[in-house]
Amino acid sequence: MKSQRLLSILLLLQTRGLSSAAELAERLEVSVRTIYRDVEALSASGVPVYTERGRHGGITLLPGFRTDMTGLTEDESRALFLLAAKGTHAALGLDAALASALRKVMAALPAAHRPAAELTSRRILVDPNRWLAPRPAVDLDVLNLAVFTDRRLRLRYRPRSATEPRDYLLDPYGLVVKAGVWYLVADKSGEPRMFRADRVCSATVIDEPVRRRPGLELVDVWESLRCVQGDRAFEVRVTALVRASALSRILSLHPGGIAEGPVQDGPDGAWQRLELEFLHLDDVCSLLAFGADVRVLGPPEARERVARSAAAAADWYAAGGSPAAPA
Repeated sequence: MKSQRLLSILLLLQTRGLSSAAELAERLEVSVRTIYRDVEALSASGVPVYTERGRHGGITLLPGFRTDMTGLTEDESRALFLLAAKGTHAALGLDAALASALRKVMAALPAAHRPAAELTSRRILVDPNRWLAPRPAVDLDVLNLAVFTDRRLRLRYRPRSATEPRDYLLDPYGLVVKAGVWYLVADKSGEPRMFRADRVCSATVIDEPVRRRPGLELVDVWESLRCVQGDRAFEVRVTALVRASALSRILSLHPGGIAEGPVQDGPDGAWQRLELEFLHLDDVCSLLAFGADVRVLGPPEARERVARSAAAAADWYAAGGSPAAPA
């Protein structure tokens, strides 16, 4: 463990430069005293490491010193190639850069570890994209530019519950991809918000420096937003009868659904009772996509909402509705 920690300190100093003992201790989850002992051990082994005193001092390496040792174990090499999911890099235009980087890493690996890393890349495929995932309406390059140049962003965005797009002036922290969906994480008037990239109508980078809240990083803001999303209460719990042949399709779109009771046979096939939760009452109408394979039993307001939507659609088709968009 100590040898691995010494190597970690060496690699951190190579990549980060001057670092305080407290920073290194926090990264490696050891005490500051342990860091100083490790630095002495590195120095005794011939590594040109030294400490700079003073308010802005810390631990650093002699300028120009580098080591070619990757320090990667066989499992670390396999993990690196496994986590190099191409879908995420493609969305940012970095597929070619990823392939080039992996070739360089492969060349730097100890010869004994190369077969395992190469085999992992051939036998394991990580595809982060969902089936039928919507594509962003705008190029992610615009959002990426605002994020990496620390500029404010003017967004024209269609919220989930709105019929018309709205304009936002944002201070971005960064981009997050979750289950194949890209989100922009930003402050709006000092309050954290997330924006789905596939609902962005247009984006313009403003030549003004970003105004983020001090001391916060992307991971901090995302965690707070993620917790809020996870804590949202479902507004409607629906009981429905589902034709057995459609049960797997419905559960793939509503994975939180709870199937209750045995399959019951009827004159028009076998049916299963299902409990589904929805964030909003209007979301219950998504069950109309399954046609006669789903029958909403309750609550009454959910039945009424689905019936009204189904009747409106039936009336339009019965009247020979024009294929043109309604005025």
